[in-house]
Amino acid sequence: MAIAKAERLMNLALCLLGTRRPLSKRELRDSIEAYVETCRPGSGAAGSDDSFNRMFERDKDDLRELGLVIETVESLDGEIGYLARRDSNRLPPITLDAEEAAALGLAAKVWQQARLAGAASGALQKLRAAGLPEDVDPYEPHGALEPRIPVHEAAFEPLMLACRDRRPVVFDYRKATAAHPEPRHVEPWALECWRGHWYLAGFDRDRGAERVFRLSRITGKVRARGAGFTVEVPDVVTVRETVASWAGETADRSALIRLRTGCGYPLRAKAGAVRELGDGWDELEIPYGHGLDAWLVEFGPDVVVLDPAELRADVVDRLRAVAKG
Repeated sequence: MAIAKAERLMNLALCLLGTRRPLSKRELRDSIEAYVETCRPGSGAAGSDDSFNRMFERDKDDLRELGLVIETVESLDGEIGYLARRDSNRLPPITLDAEEAAALGLAAKVWQQARLAGAASGALQKLRAAGLPEDVDPYEPHGALEPRIPVHEAAFEPLMLACRDRRPVVFDYRKATAAHPEPRHVEPWALECWRGHWYLAGFDRDRGAERVFRLSRITGKVRARGAGFTVEVPDVVTVRETVASWAGETADRSALIRLRTGCGYPLRAKAGAVRELGDGWDELEIPYGHGLDAWLVEFGPDVVVLDPAELRADVVDRLRAVAKG
């Protein structure tokens, strides 16, 4: 919002909140400098009246959209006046116990690396002014561990806004098995953080199906498109469940791999059994589910699949595809 318009809206709101009786358009026009400017010599009286009326109606609608309750009152002589009663525009008392205040403070800290950091900090300051318990400091860490959501990907903010506004997007995406990125046309549904990585769930128009994208594999800018969604957004978007299935979280089988000593700690954390082989290698038994081949490829030469044969073949095929690129 332009500074001039913001100042004009603020002055109008103060006039409407500060009066004890309804103020007519004429009185408001004479009281607010920005409206006085519309009456300066140089344009006809009719033109200046029209300009003021349009500006006033827009400003009144903007204030109502921001939540200000403006009453329209007709006087005995038929003149229309406006006012905003303080009791109608006062929030009820905010009552938060210590646990609720602590939860809000932690939630604000979670977003301190994202665009919402400023808004979260401002909201907490307003809550404190409105009566946040004095013995609770939402900015103090609660316990030895402090929750954070890291947001390093440049694609996060435009995708967050696109999810909120229901706007299709276009971006270049590099699959784990591809050497070069490819353009994707996506209707974004939801963003979710899982195991330290951000994922986007949405409808891939090029493939005509639901897909999940890892933000760290998006290259270049995310470009919004004006057209609306063509597919209805599901009530529940299972981002974590989808990614978990790729990583073998819901697997009912096991795979046997060789892993270089000192490498692949995420794989070691999932292993059901680990055996030292010597010569700088260990043998691990890990859960085997859909997408495990794509995950193993990310560890490059530090992983060798021993069993099953189908998983070994899938990993070899993916590595060959990357080598050809």
